[in-house]
Amino acid sequence: MNRRALTVLFALLAAVWGSAALAWWNNDWSFRKEITFDLSTGGADVPGAISDVPVLIRLSLGNFQYFADAKPDGSDLRFVAADDKTPLSFHIERFDSQSQMALVWVRVPRLTGGAKTDKIYLYYGNKNAPAAADAPGTYDTAQALVYHFTSPKGSPQDSTGYKSEPSTFNAEQNPASLIGGGAKFSGSTTVVIPANGAVHLQPAKGFTLSAWVRFEAAQSGAADVAQLSDQGRELVLGVNGEQPFARYAGGSGAPITVTATAPLPTGEWHHLAVRLADGALTLLVDGTDAGHAPVQATEMGGTLTLGGAAAGGSFFTGELDELQVANAGRSNDWLRAAARSQGMVAPLVVYGGDAQKEGGHESYFATTLRNVTTDGWVVIGILTLMFLASVMIMISKALWLNRVAQGNTRFLERFYEEADDPAALERKLAKDGVESSFGQSTLAGLYHQGMQETLKRFAGQAAGADRVRSLSAQSIEAIRATMDAGLTRRLQQLNKSMVWLTVSIAGGPFLGLLGTVVGVMITFAAIAASGDVNINAIAPGIAAALVATVAGLGVAIPCLFGYNYLNTRIREIGADMRVFVDEFVTRIAETYS
Repeated sequence: MNRRALTVLFALLAAVWGSAALAWWNNDWSFRKEITFDLSTGGADVPGAISDVPVLIRLSLGNFQYFADAKPDGSDLRFVAADDKTPLSFHIERFDSQSQMALVWVRVPRLTGGAKTDKIYLYYGNKNAPAAADAPGTYDTAQALVYHFTSPKGSPQDSTGYKSEPSTFNAEQNPASLIGGGAKFSGSTTVVIPANGAVHLQPAKGFTLSAWVRFEAAQSGAADVAQLSDQGRELVLGVNGEQPFARYAGGSGAPITVTATAPLPTGEWHHLAVRLADGALTLLVDGTDAGHAPVQATEMGGTLTLGGAAAGGSFFTGELDELQVANAGRSNDWLRAAARSQGMVAPLVVYGGDAQKEGGHESYFATTLRNVTTDGWVVIGILTLMFLASVMIMISKALWLNRVAQGNTRFLERFYEEADDPAALERKLAKDGVESSFGQSTLAGLYHQGMQETLKRFAGQAAGADRVRSLSAQSIEAIRATMDAGLTRRLQQLNKSMVWLTVSIAGGPFLGLLGTVVGVMITFAAIAASGDVNINAIAPGIAAALVATVAGLGVAIPCLFGYNYLNTRIREIGADMRVFVDEFVTRIAETYS
């Protein structure tokens, strides 16, 4: 076998064995769900690539019907990246196995803009798994404050590592808000977060504040939903009547206000965000730029007030959920991805099907192979050797037949060009050789053999005879007989090793059947000896015994296809040789008789 054939064989085997492996992050987990992210125009419509986005995973009966397979508190949940190797940081806002709903935040390292190929895996189903939630790790270092408003203590708790807790909380807590719990503001209640080093505006880094907002009636004026104030300077996200706005006052000069042109419908949740970065004040509604204006920002810390202003007045009447503050200017794509993964309609997140680890901790295939007996492995080993030998024969034979066919094509072109002089090509072959001239052409070999027989008879003519070369009918028949013999030998060469494929086709299934019968006999003998007659005792042995039959069929089926293909090619080349012999003898007879 040549080097090229071996290369093709090893590549084929590597592809087969490589595709057979099914990744599973950890065998201690029995189930997983595939979750993909659709950033295309038909989904969340996020054109740019973004990183470190906390994505909300909503689980309910509509997309997750296996709460009973997870632990009651969801502590066995794990999220793994698309490589099925890298665990992702996450934390659970709510997990209720009785009402069958869950809210989980997962930090996705990177999302490809405009694509819908990114995915992660949710693993569950390990009753012995410890809790692994990591709320601070769900956010990057720029995230300064996150309130889910689901704390059982009443007042909200910061989910980031900065732990910026409120000093005042007199709003009403709503346990059934948009995302778990929320905060209701009556027009006089507030949440106050005192000045700290975390919530801080630095012009070089920027500042972003976002929240989900809903109100049942238009505000009676300009109401502050959130206000960051520090010694006369302020950054405000609010609603004026039904129109959201953002305002920045740097302490000198008139405040700069950006107001959305479209009002917010009452009774609906909307994602509002204000960003101060890159010399601009930007208002975003549901992840879309609703207006912006140039500003000259100054550094500012101070008090963060929700539901009103620190100095009183401008109170908000409505509901607030999922407040997030970042000491960085989040991009439009980042905020759009956040908004379109958190709402009740979340086109960013697409929930796929659930898969079960085969056999729990061990795949069915591994269980079957583990129960194969020694005699079964012997049969499988023999069949493997037969298969490898057959594959090598099929590959090498196919490559050689291709070279023969190409050589024959080149030779016939030259042969027909020299139709007037049958001996013209013989002079080239006598000088350069058949293989150098036309490669593996069988027709060139037959021609060379026929012309040698012809020229030998010319050389034997008596001196002084007529110099016009001629051949008797007996000589022409002798030349034909010689070429027929050469044709037969070349057909034998073309069919060389093909018998091995017929042995694999016919013998492979019988060898596999032999292994199966012996395996079944051993299984029943072991059951009879132990007296343990039940399906769990019988099934593994029977399944393992059938592996030998599968192996036999795995040898026979590819060899059958390969044999039929190669045999067809050989018959075509053989037919070409028979036709050429007749044509050559006819031309010799016409020229020299």
